[in-house]
Amino acid sequence: MQTADELIPTRATLLERLKDWRDAASWQEFFDTYWKLIYGVARKSGLTQVEAEDVVQETMTAVAKYIPAFKYDRKLGSFKHWLMNMTRWRISDQLSQRMPGAQPAAFKESVAETGWLERVPDPASANLDQWWEDAWEENLLDAAITNVKRRIEPQKYQVFDFYVNKDWPPEKVAEAFGISVNQVYLAKSRITSLIKEEVTRLQVETI
Repeated sequence: MQTADELIPTRATLLERLKDWRDAASWQEFFDTYWKLIYGVARKSGLTQVEAEDVVQETMTAVAKYIPAFKYDRKLGSFKHWLMNMTRWRISDQLSQRMPGAQPAAFKESVAETGWLERVPDPASANLDQWWEDAWEENLLDAAITNVKRRIEPQKYQVFDFYVNKDWPPEKVAEAFGISVNQVYLAKSRITSLIKEEVTRLQVETI
């Protein structure tokens, strides 16, 4: 029987598995986890839907190319900022292509070998760093909720969802699910606590 940690692998474990480009399941998990983050920041940077989709695809391609050389070291920085710079360069490329006769900026080939957290000028937006930070936190919360949903009975999450997210009165939720009002309150309290704990876990384990 799989443990919770095996069912919900840490980001560090996932990144290690990505070094095998044939691991389709891990790459799908990575894409599912990060594409909305990359797409959302690209759109906030002023790109069209098509341009933002290109940024997602090109960023994933760049990650596939350079992830084998990625070595985590907290002294150097985090994967979060490494991925941000990957995205930043792709956004820059899209913006540069709007200029007549302009060529996309070449991706720094040295990024895999030296200074992979090297900061570069941000032609896309002076606010990209803050957008990325905000989107990262939102993405982290979404991941935490998804992980918690995997670990609890579907009906218990539905009770939580109808009461907290859909803003149903507790009496209506209780009647709909054939439970007591106290059980509605208990579901909210327990699942809220689980989500907070999962967010904390991911903050520590997301490198």
